[in-house]
Amino acid sequence: MDNNNYKQTLLSFYRSKKRMPSYSEMMKLFGFKSKNAVFRLVEKFIDAGIVAKDHLGRLIPDSSFGNIPLLGSVTAGFPATVEEEMTDTVNLDDYLKTKAGTTYMLKVDGDSMIDAHITSGDMVLAERTDKAHDGDIVIANIDGEFTMKYFKKNGDKAWLEPANKKFKPLYPQYSLTIIAVIKAVIRKY
Repeated sequence: MDNNNYKQTLLSFYRSKKRMPSYSEMMKLFGFKSKNAVFRLVEKFIDAGIVAKDHLGRLIPDSSFGNIPLLGSVTAGFPATVEEEMTDTVNLDDYLKTKAGTTYMLKVDGDSMIDAHITSGDMVLAERTDKAHDGDIVIANIDGEFTMKYFKKNGDKAWLEPANKKFKPLYPQYSLTIIAVIKAVIRKY
């Protein structure tokens, strides 16, 4: 197994368990006979910027851990030739999470936002806040119930607007509280 395979194995473990493996677990993962071999590999990973150690000496993913190559752009209009060239890497955690500790994901249930290209089964990345701008897609509590809609405001009047003509706008009778603003939509094919 080469270093790239070790890295992929470590990345797979991290993605499935949401934590870094212990040295004993790495012995089993990599088929090593001693913790000393694991120690030497971890030192290589630290030097390469793949992992780091926290203030207690535990392994943590470094900023480059889990990066995906950014190969350029692709046209969505008329077909054109494209040169594939790795221009950079993107870490999905850094790209999607705007504010650590206030960002969370929700699974979409329903079709009131289909014209905003958000369908049932999609995942949305939400950032906790109690403020929104006119036109933001928000998670809101309206009269005691939670929903995701466009936030609309005109003067002192605020309401929630669906992105599907089959649904009507929601005007609060008692209260409208913004819980979060949607920052990204993730759909797996």
